Amino acid sequence: MPENNLDEQYMRQALRLARRGLGRVSPNPMVGAVIVKGGRVIARGYHKSFGGDHAEVDALKRAEGDVGGSTLYVTLEPCRHRGKTPPCTDAIIKAEIGRVVVGMLDPFPEMRGKSIELLEQNGIKTTVGVLETECRALNEVYLKWVTAGLPYVTVKWAQTLDGKTATARGASRWISSPESLKLAHRLRATHDAILVGVDTVLKDDPQLTTRLVKGRSPVRVILDSHLRIPLDAKVLSDQETAKTLVAATAPPPAAKLPDFKRMGIEVLAVSPDLSGRVDIRELLMTLARRQISSLLVEGGAATITSFLRAGLADRIIVIIAPKIMGKGTDAVGELNIKDVSEALKLKFTKVYRSGEDIVVEGEKK
Repeated sequence: MPENNLDEQYMRQALRLARRGLGRVSPNPMVGAVIVKGGRVIARGYHKSFGGDHAEVDALKRAEGDVGGSTLYVTLEPCRHRGKTPPCTDAIIKAEIGRVVVGMLDPFPEMRGKSIELLEQNGIKTTVGVLETECRALNEVYLKWVTAGLPYVTVKWAQTLDGKTATARGASRWISSPESLKLAHRLRATHDAILVGVDTVLKDDPQLTTRLVKGRSPVRVILDSHLRIPLDAKVLSDQETAKTLVAATAPPPAAKLPDFKRMGIEVLAVSPDLSGRVDIRELLMTLARRQISSLLVEGGAATITSFLRAGLADRIIVIIAPKIMGKGTDAVGELNIKDVSEALKLKFTKVYRSGEDIVVEGEKK
């Protein structure tokens, strides 16, 4: 088999390994590694948890026999700086790896091809860009966080076939199927943070934790410009399971701050936008600085609309139930669109069934 075909074959294995880190390694990227010697895979590894061994080191520790002269396949450029773990390039050089095949360069400022230069200087052959498109897609969250200084934002909602999220009286439980509720919890487990507006808290009193599937609970972020949230709201309890941040306009009402401080709830003071509400772009920048690289926006309609209007949604997931409501609450509000040509344009990436529902996933063009 030609070398380039073999390279792609082993890189696909590394990609499959990397995906096992989903929801566990953030804000680090998901990375997989495969070591091949004499036409045989002698080690596999992946980045399992934030602060744990990187994929290359994990694979080296698992190697069967001497790795000298072998080929290392890794989905992302190996690190050359010391963070929570030692540089992977040091381990690769020490192990006398003969060749390193990299899926993509790391855009992190201390990287950007510098590891490749170091490996070449130490006599290790390198090949860069094997299945680069697939490697970039794997770490789209990490790439946005590093390059834009913003978390990757997924906006998700459930609606009826005619686009309603609640009845005319406000009833919304449960529009979607049990399978779709479990899907929503899987999404929570794979995001660093989840965000809703205070109106959703006042109406539904959600916990916003991961319960129906195994996985971590995300940081809970509440958009609450004037601190209207009641102190007995479920999202303010159980801070050991999931931390809660309340985003208010600056300066927040001083009289209410002592109660939040006593409960261990942090209030983020964010500049107001032109309408006097929390400036969500500034909020996203603040979250990114706190190493929140992915954000799931669950509602309500006003919050969803504000993210769409500001062009801050990277991915949209709509769960469509086979129901027709008629009069009720629209999933999306006013976007100030005057002509069809001005409509938000999406590229559908997935369409699939979830119980009785249809799920449509799309990315902005």
